Amino acid sequence: MLPTYGLRRVNSGRPWLQNFRRSSIFSSAIQDAEESQFDKPKPKTQSYFPKRGQTLELVCESLAFKGKGLCKVADTGFVVLCDRALPGERFLGRVTRKKGNYAEVSKVETISPHWDIVDAPCEYASTCGGCKTQNLLYEAQVRAKEQQVRELVIHVGKFSEKDPEFSSIMKPIVRCDIQFHYRNKMEFSFATKKWLPKELLHEKEDGASAYALGLHAPGFFDKVLNVNKCFLQSEPANAVLAAIQECWRDPQLGLSPYDVHSHDGFLKHLVLRTGRDVKTGLPELMVNFVTSSYKPELLKPLVQKISTIPEVVSIVNNINTSVGSTSVGEQEYVLHGKSTITEILRGLAFQISANSFFQTNTWQAEVLYKLIEDCADLRGDGSEIVLDLFCGTGTIGLTLSRRVRHVYGYEVVPQAVSDARRNAKLNGICNATFVEGDLNKIGENFGKDFPKPDVVISDPNRPGMHMKLIKFLLKLKAPRIVYVSCNPATCARDLDYLCHGVVEQNIQGCYKLKSLQPVDMFPHTPHIECVCLLELC
Repeated sequence: MLPTYGLRRVNSGRPWLQNFRRSSIFSSAIQDAEESQFDKPKPKTQSYFPKRGQTLELVCESLAFKGKGLCKVADTGFVVLCDRALPGERFLGRVTRKKGNYAEVSKVETISPHWDIVDAPCEYASTCGGCKTQNLLYEAQVRAKEQQVRELVIHVGKFSEKDPEFSSIMKPIVRCDIQFHYRNKMEFSFATKKWLPKELLHEKEDGASAYALGLHAPGFFDKVLNVNKCFLQSEPANAVLAAIQECWRDPQLGLSPYDVHSHDGFLKHLVLRTGRDVKTGLPELMVNFVTSSYKPELLKPLVQKISTIPEVVSIVNNINTSVGSTSVGEQEYVLHGKSTITEILRGLAFQISANSFFQTNTWQAEVLYKLIEDCADLRGDGSEIVLDLFCGTGTIGLTLSRRVRHVYGYEVVPQAVSDARRNAKLNGICNATFVEGDLNKIGENFGKDFPKPDVVISDPNRPGMHMKLIKFLLKLKAPRIVYVSCNPATCARDLDYLCHGVVEQNIQGCYKLKSLQPVDMFPHTPHIECVCLLELC
């Protein structure tokens, strides 16, 4: 169980932010949410606080948000978080830093293993930051995620578990039936320095043999763990990755990885996207080389090699001349085949370009969107208006459009809005309007360009909804809000605002939380999706 400390007020120059703050345990995982302190703790002696560099024997009790193991110091109950510690594991941990009323430790040695231990199938599981819980039984993973959401709803959302309706509001987590090879997009990085674990540092290599293509080692922006196969992406994508790994270091090809320090080099990223052919349902693959300049002759040998893989229908080259690590280019060139691939979701076809946003687990997105549609509780007579906030490429709104009068979608990313309009046209949908706009900067006139909605769908990114949008929704008073969240902490905060109001601003909540459904979209990772239904009181 997570600690049951309550919340206390923190003086702030911006009063509304007092409710925005939350338990330090959860804020450690969500830097976008400002920290708060625990309830007034009991008086502490100097020994209550572990010192930096001190080694402690600890037992992991549960998983906190972002997958860190939650432990308590013996005798004092002081809270300690440790990356890669799993429930039941007894270990030695060295304190690396203190932060408010908790500390972080790094694992030095495991004394006895965790509960529900299984063998991780991936050889990189112990070092890669992508799948931290592969060696934890899947049933234990989803139990921990469900518990995290429950604790956040209680401690951050201020919903009482003593409420007779609480047990019916909190739904059991929806498992993911496909637990490997579920991602339709993976982004790998090229690097001049291959990251090696401590036990292999003596094998350090020089020149091209030290180059890496893979995933960034946790905590390093300039070192990459070389990966030959990833258990998250599709098998055709792994075939492409293996083919490129076989030859890209060949000195005769003249290819060099980008150096993040000197800003020299050519190859920056390799982005692999998997879709499905609309007619056959067979997989089709897009390969995107992100480079620092446009030199197609250098990529030609790689293009020739991977274009022989049957599933590869698109090879593009994004040119990114900036010194940053983004994989989005300023220009894009098609080197082979098509400029887009397609994917099928809820019976609709979606064109996906190299930089389009699309749900990265298509299989589980079908489940997620069905839950959203169920929560929307549409009459199906074509009379209702849906307001789709943070609509991205329009996938949610378009899947609902067949049962409503009109969908109005708002999104800040221009490319996403363009994709949404194109996807509406592709599917012959005429009752959907997509507008480019920043929902964090809405003014007094927002809401005058569309009729009052019957249902609001809000699917914000990790920081959640801005207070301006919260105020707008409380004033709008739509009969139903379906809140879709990828961050349970900011979700719980926003549910508190919508249901309980903001006392410091004399704002009253006007919604009742009817259901909250956690969904495991990404097995073996700490990420959790939630679908929440709110009804007007």
